[in-house]
Amino acid sequence: MQKRSSKDGKKKDFVEIAKAVVDAATSEDEPAKDDAPKKNPAAVELGRLGGKKGGKARAAKMTPEERSEAAKKAANARWKPTD
Repeated sequence: MQKRSSKDGKKKDFVEIAKAVVDAATSEDEPAKDDAPKKNPAAVELGRLGGKKGGKARAAKMTPEERSEAAKKAANARWKPTD
């Protein structure tokens, strides 16, 4: 089987890899937080309104058995062990 070659054709030693990691971690190419686009306050408020009443409205439409099943499913998801 043919071995794959690296992009630049030469192997990097540990020091070169470490320097690349440090350069990437300390680079100042990240955009400032002020450069992020501003959200429309009216759209944010509309989203909050729907989010605030969504769960209560959904629960009001469910039967007690459906609510119980949803609660059990949520509890299982919450306490499921992670690997």
